[in-house]
Amino acid sequence: MSLKEKLLSSYLAFEDHLGIDSPVHDLRAHAIKNFEDHGFPTKKEESWKYTSLNSLLKKDYSIFPNKENTLELKDVKKYFLHDVDTYKVVFVDGVYSSFLSETTHDGIDVCLLSAALSKDKYKPVIEAYFNQVAKESSLTSLNTAFAKEGAYLYIPKHTEVEKPIEIINFATGNEAAILLQPRNLIVVEENAHVQIIERHQSLSDNAVLTNSVTEIFAEKRAFVDYYKIQNDRESASLIDHTHIKQERDSICKVHTFSFGGKLTRNNLNFYQYGEHCDSVLNGITILEGKQHVDHNTLVHHIAPNCESHQDYKGIFDDNSTGVFNGKVYVEKEAQKLDAFQQNNNILISDKATCNSKPQLEIFADDVKCSHGCTIGQLDEEALFYLRSRGIAKKEARALLMYAFANNVLEGVKIPELKQRINKLIAHKIGVNLGFNL
Repeated sequence: MSLKEKLLSSYLAFEDHLGIDSPVHDLRAHAIKNFEDHGFPTKKEESWKYTSLNSLLKKDYSIFPNKENTLELKDVKKYFLHDVDTYKVVFVDGVYSSFLSETTHDGIDVCLLSAALSKDKYKPVIEAYFNQVAKESSLTSLNTAFAKEGAYLYIPKHTEVEKPIEIINFATGNEAAILLQPRNLIVVEENAHVQIIERHQSLSDNAVLTNSVTEIFAEKRAFVDYYKIQNDRESASLIDHTHIKQERDSICKVHTFSFGGKLTRNNLNFYQYGEHCDSVLNGITILEGKQHVDHNTLVHHIAPNCESHQDYKGIFDDNSTGVFNGKVYVEKEAQKLDAFQQNNNILISDKATCNSKPQLEIFADDVKCSHGCTIGQLDEEALFYLRSRGIAKKEARALLMYAFANNVLEGVKIPELKQRINKLIAHKIGVNLGFNL
């Protein structure tokens, strides 16, 4: 039985268990039909031209965990931002862990999507926002069909969340191979501020495939600062879909740090529906071995007087592969905007590969748009200069790589997280940098 057939048959049992009274029953039925019609994406599709899922789809994934597994805090503490107080929504093999989590309903809602889908008091928010911005790709539809659990964050008007919120998904390895499909809904109302950190982490070498969907709604003058930490084992793969709808004067920033995992695909989509929106998309990718990371971004400028800034840096060693496919789409009504897109890459190894395709589609005539990409090697003159000052070759190469990525790091506004990312980068480039920023 193929994975597609297994999912379709599992859906019937899943829906029977939930019943037709679910507030999203009709959405699920429509979504599974869309997935049945289109199946998994292939390299024949332009947006998947450089990324194949064939090797992932051959495994016999468990769709639902056969048994729950508990984790001790001491075993997973290193994956938390433990040096600063945070709210935490933690899932173990797709099941909520109350022991590891710290949720709240004190002025804000940091809790579970399953609770929001089942309780009447959340019904107005679910009807207004759930599945309203996630586009109907086959994998997004697959997630919608099985949407049951994930993080539900609701930040009311004029609220500044006092501490960051962590969303962490652990896979324990209880199953030989497991498919996880977390669904996150984040609503940030007018003039509210929030910082969020998201991480997916496998704890064994068993195969994990995560098909994640996150919807973010930023109302007028809202501020959302979102961090994705991707440093998983090489047995784990992640397909991440993040859809963000912005209203006027809102600021949304998404910082993606891709350091690990077998195959990672980041679909990041911004939709600017109000004037004076600002969208920031930053990323640092450092790969080795046969790792593969594909950043597929879209900024859809619908309203005038807005800005968007994309800056992705990649460092690729061994037989690793990087893909950047970024699009800026400007409607004819979106006059007087400023859109910037940049992708720079360094190939450390002759066998490493990078495919970059920045795109602009502009239907307005009074805009400032620019894009560009570079793919090259370390600057030999700069390397020679550092070595002539008594710096060993390994450290000199590391300093150049760190300097190459550092301007993206400047956008990290949580000091403890910035320090943690510095250490991850140092580990990836194989050197002790000897300083923290």
